[in-house]
Formats: sequence, C-alpha cells, structure tokens
Amino acid sequence: MIELLDYEFMRRALIAAVFTGLAAPAIGTFLVQRRLALLGDGLGHVALTGVALGLLTGIAPLMTAVIVAALGALLIEVLRATGRTSGDVALAMLFYGGIAGGVLLANLAGESANTLNSYLFGAITTVSTSDLILVGSLGAVVVGLSLGLAPQLFAVCQDEEHARVSGVPVRLLSALISVLAAVTITLAMRTVGLLLVSALMVVPVAAAQQITRSFRTTHLAAMGIGLAVALGGVVSSYQIETQPGPTIVILAIIVFGGLAGVGAFLRRLRPEPDLVDSGRGS
Repeated sequence: MIELLDYEFMRRALIAAVFTGLAAPAIGTFLVQRRLALLGDGLGHVALTGVALGLLTGIAPLMTAVIVAALGALLIEVLRATGRTSGDVALAMLFYGGIAGGVLLANLAGESANTLNSYLFGAITTVSTSDLILVGSLGAVVVGLSLGLAPQLFAVCQDEEHARVSGVPVRLLSALISVLAAVTITLAMRTVGLLLVSALMVVPVAAAQQITRSFRTTHLAAMGIGLAVALGGVVSSYQIETQPGPTIVILAIIVFGGLAGVGAFLRRLRPEPDLVDSGRGS
C-alpha cells in the first residue's frame, strides 16, 4: 500500500478517488430519494457529447463535458416540469442523443475508439494535475452544497407540493440537483467512466439504506461507503492489474450485498411495530 504513494500518477489517482467517492453518493442520495436513479446514466451519455466536442474543438474535454451535461440536466428538468414529455421518454432521448452525438463528433475529430473508452470506462491513472484541480474544485462544490442545503433539497425530493407551499424555491432547487448531478458525472468520468458513474451515485446509497433509518444518516453513510469503495477500488485495481472503474463498481456491489445481509439480520432483532403496539394496549 505504501509503495503506491511513490508514484505521482497513483497519488493523483487516489486524490481524485477521494473527491469522486464523496461527491457521487452526496448528490446520488437526492436522486434516489427523488426516484431519478437513472438520471446519471442519461447525463453520462450527454457528457460524452461534451467530451467529443472538446476533442473536436481542442478545448479541455472535462470543461466542455461539464457545460454540455449541465445544459442537458437543465433541459431534462424543463421537460419534466412542463409535463409535456414524460420522464422516461426524456431520459431515453438523453441516452440515445448523447451517445450518438458523442460518437459522431469523435469521428469528426478523428479520434479512435480507445480515446472514447478512456472516458466511457475511466482512466484514473492518466489524471493530470490540471484535471485534478478541476475535479477537486467541482467535488468540493458538490459536497458543500449537498450538505449545506440538505434540508431544503430533501424537502424538494420528498414532497414538491408541500415544499412549494412552505416557501421553498422548488424549481430553483430542482434545477440545482440536476446540475450538481451533471457536474458529479463529469468529475467522475476519469475515475469510473461515464458508463459506470451512475453506479457510484446509486449503489452506495442503496447499501447505506440497508442499515440506516433516517435520511441524514443514509446521506452520510453513503458518502462514507462511496469514499471507501473508491479508494479500495483504486488500490485493488493496482494490485490485481484491472481497470479502476469496473473494480470500484464491483466492490460497491459487494459492499451492498454484505450490508443487505447485515440489515436483514438487524431487522429480525427489532420487534415488529404491530406487536409492540398490541403489547402496549394489553
């Protein structure tokens, strides 16, 4: 483990994994609460168009991916809010349009399939210092806003009508959730890849839900799990010589399976609510 720190590229990879592991579940918790778990997949495909646009224009792909994914997030929020297009149809358009646009622009840029693969499945060991600065900055913003605005964001995810009546700016916060999801996807594309980033946003949250009983504890536990599997996946991939992205996701699924068993055991130990109530009444 210690020898990993002797390599500069591994130090950068581990730092990128820290920001990704914290940010992805931080915003993913709200997506799961809002039943938009698949939004990450759709925005990941849109971000691919942004990457290809950067390759075509010579602009940093990470920056163009952030911009394009954020615009896609706002578009899907507008379509969802107006009600003229159902959520699943809008997501389908993101899926198909994003991947088609990415491949088309990459072809125009003369890039090979290997170049796209590094963004689709991650290439954390190739993270540059400039990439790391951008990833760290965006990750800090995502984590800070998700924790600082957690009560308001939870209110929007739980019941939009009640939040609106309570004076919460529902549309603004809904757009913010979508944009933060887009930012998270682009900062994680070098870690786990655009095709797998949604798993890092959802699986740690699902794992945390197995052993927690409140939104706040789920939120914090999911971030802890995300951080652990991101770092563990990078270290494991180095040791067994696999790609970090798939290794991180497989590790997250293993953790989910383990916590699901623990959660089932703990629920057996808790008294049934009906039995408790009937016991109190007798």
